[in-house]
Amino acid sequence: MKRPIHGGNLAWAAAQVGCSPSLILDFSASINPLGPPKCAIAAIESHLDDLVAYPAPDYYPLRVALSQLHPTLNPDWILPGNGSAELLTWAARELSELEETIILTPAFSDYQRALRAFNARIRGCFLFGGDGGDGGVVSTFSQGGFCPKVIINSQNKIPKPAPTLGLVSGKNQGLLLNNPHNPTGQLWDTASLLPFLQQFALVVVDEAFMDFLPPDQQQSLIRWVQDYPNLIILRSLTKFYSLPGLRLGYAIAHPERLQRWQQWRDPWSVNVLAVAAAIAVVQDQAFQYQTWDWLPAARSHLFQGLSSLPGLHPYPSAANFLLVHSEHSCSQLQEHLLKHNCILIRDCLSFPELGDRYFRVAIRTQADNQCLLDALKDVIS
Repeated sequence: MKRPIHGGNLAWAAAQVGCSPSLILDFSASINPLGPPKCAIAAIESHLDDLVAYPAPDYYPLRVALSQLHPTLNPDWILPGNGSAELLTWAARELSELEETIILTPAFSDYQRALRAFNARIRGCFLFGGDGGDGGVVSTFSQGGFCPKVIINSQNKIPKPAPTLGLVSGKNQGLLLNNPHNPTGQLWDTASLLPFLQQFALVVVDEAFMDFLPPDQQQSLIRWVQDYPNLIILRSLTKFYSLPGLRLGYAIAHPERLQRWQQWRDPWSVNVLAVAAAIAVVQDQAFQYQTWDWLPAARSHLFQGLSSLPGLHPYPSAANFLLVHSEHSCSQLQEHLLKHNCILIRDCLSFPELGDRYFRVAIRTQADNQCLLDALKDVIS
């Protein structure tokens, strides 16, 4: 089988080992290990009879439920999708109509895929400095730039230097970025990002991992979407609520833009079981607080454990994953962990700027994280 581009390909991992996918301890996909919430399973089971009918094409009950997460918005500003990946496709179609689109690299590989599908012109802004793992990030652009402030990580310290983006934009350029950033886990202050909304014709912000921060720490641009018709926010429900197989995300943007997307896409892109599960989970405050209570301690434990291993240098992160610089070949580490421990880590070969000296690991339960640390200690020593 071909080496996967994305994490979470348990079929590929199991084929390498010759075992069942259920035996793989997966650190390659950044999914909340506490879920799915029980309310999601109950909602799916209670709506099985709905499989005989088509979903309501406007998804109004789901849009209402999502709008309750964001009280400043009414449902017309929200469009559910078949995962945020589907909605990224329509954002990329919009970006392709501009002179060029700037993306911060290293970047989620689907950004390039979606933009190239519409022959968009792409320019990369190299964000990551690769400085041996002390949390520093630099940019190859240095003049006329703007410096978004990194405000949070697992150590509650600001990495130095902060990423300087030398973005001297024209009136017909787009910007695509994610916050928190994948794969570094860095989080940018919203006040630092706001000037981009005046500099660029269209700004697309992927906030797929923002839910993992408590509300008082989130740095979302959602509150400004009604003031800036050139702003698009993408959100995922599958990572936080452990539902990647169900495929569900949503976009927040001006209603006219979302109506245009609705005309472009296939009808009924969100199935009835996904709708039922989504309406249930966004109201599950107990699960949300459980996740916010779990993550900081688990992240700190894994960060400190990785830091103590010779040749490994994890980067501070505000998300539910850690990027690790390695003095060892990461593809060899991945192979050894998989064959000897049935543990799958995410290599960074799909990030051309990183290559074989970086890997990314999801943050799982403390017991799982300790299994990873023990296995890494054995292979490195």
